[in-house]
Amino acid sequence: MATSKPTPSPLPSQPIPLSAAQEAQVRDMYYKRVRGHCADEIRDFAACATNRTISATWACRQQRLTMNSCMVAHASQAEFDLARSDWFRGLEARRLEREEQERKRKEGEKFWREWWDLPPNQKEESKARDAKQ
Repeated sequence: MATSKPTPSPLPSQPIPLSAAQEAQVRDMYYKRVRGHCADEIRDFAACATNRTISATWACRQQRLTMNSCMVAHASQAEFDLARSDWFRGLEARRLEREEQERKRKEGEKFWREWWDLPPNQKEESKARDAKQ
């Protein structure tokens, strides 16, 4: 009597847990990708539904069904995994962008303090002294 082993459930491609805000960013990328695949169908439906209210329900039925079937066809776990991997690929670029913004903010604050002849920020001054020691 042969026993078959249960197949393990596939692990997500990026097993690192994300915060709720990060998951929202991934979800937004996923929705954007799906809408990108179905842009023509969405455009057709929107053109049909323009200047219609209740009548859009039956007048644009074919365009709506085409748009929905396209979105259902492209809204898959594989597409979500692609969006998640894209998010992880952009992680380093977003970190560098944040560091650049922080550097520019500090330069602006330094210029502002020099312009108005204000004393330097005590916290930054103490951090600079500690770094030198």
